[in-house]
Amino acid sequence: MSDKPMRKGITTGTCAAAAAKAAIMAWKGQPVAAVEVISPQGVALVAPVAGSYAIAGGGTAWVIKDAGDDPDITNGVKIVAEIMISGEPGVMIKAGEGVGTVTKPGLAMPVGEPAVNPGPRAMISRAVEECLPPGMGAVVTISVPGGEKLATRTLNPILGIVGGLSIIGTTGIVEPMSEEAFKNSLVPQISVVQALGYNEIVFAPGKIGQDIAINRYGIPAAAVVQTSNFIGHMLEHAVKYGMRRVLLFGHLGKIVKVSAGIFHTHNRMADARLETLAAYLAAGGAPQAAVEEVLASTTTEAVMPIIARYDMTAVYKVLAERASARAERYVFGDLAVGTVIVTLKGEILGLDQTAREIGGHLGWNIR
Repeated sequence: MSDKPMRKGITTGTCAAAAAKAAIMAWKGQPVAAVEVISPQGVALVAPVAGSYAIAGGGTAWVIKDAGDDPDITNGVKIVAEIMISGEPGVMIKAGEGVGTVTKPGLAMPVGEPAVNPGPRAMISRAVEECLPPGMGAVVTISVPGGEKLATRTLNPILGIVGGLSIIGTTGIVEPMSEEAFKNSLVPQISVVQALGYNEIVFAPGKIGQDIAINRYGIPAAAVVQTSNFIGHMLEHAVKYGMRRVLLFGHLGKIVKVSAGIFHTHNRMADARLETLAAYLAAGGAPQAAVEEVLASTTTEAVMPIIARYDMTAVYKVLAERASARAERYVFGDLAVGTVIVTLKGEILGLDQTAREIGGHLGWNIR
């Protein structure tokens, strides 16, 4: 087995931002072979530009998506940005060919908006604004030729994103996802936490949960690590490293799977989110109409208003308690586990008593 590090790639969001910046440069008569864009975390990323040219009132450019060593369905696709210069300040982003439009609630962008997520939008806007003359704006149309066909091999049709792919990426960088290599790359985070003197650790399935835990609730960054989809794998290694307690901190869509005893949370491995929610709501006395609405939804974010409308929000605490119990059982009681469930915006939906104890000990600002 090779010890060669796996090569990182760039997200579709980075490609779109780079293409938009190159299109502005083409409009200005300064075509470029590569551009630098800034990630949502402030990291400078360089992307090669495959081509660009000026058009009447703007410019067009394209970047070829390089996913590195990640088996990404969008690897090698062309991400195109067409820029039309406007006399009105600000940047408007539109979906062109092969980029989807949101048609159902519960996603990062509202219904009717192009499926260009907040991180890429910020990158595109910043890249364009830094090149525009003062007082001017632009309309940016992002296209992915062939994207509509590719999207049929993603979850977009189920999520209600029609017409093409989503432009995504919270960090701008694609981390290689070879499963064993990626799982093994996550484990050293635990030893770092241990080396800093902690015997409690916070597991966040993704970067959004990690950021919420640290920036909104004041949990020490040194104690928070990402597990990606491999919650069971990381729980096992927390035991091996002598951790005493684990706080699971994440979005309802991931935590509800743990409540059902699912410890590899990738949707291709197991996706019983809505069924689990429906079962616990039914057990809590929800009417059949509520259960049917939940099962007809597409995302857990879309289920939240339904739960609120039927006054069933107590289910979140039950799910948190159940996730903790299933996690403790998974490691045969070698860890105490607490759970916090949050929304994409960082609002706490539910937590259990063990979570309060661990969080309090770590000095969070929840009372």
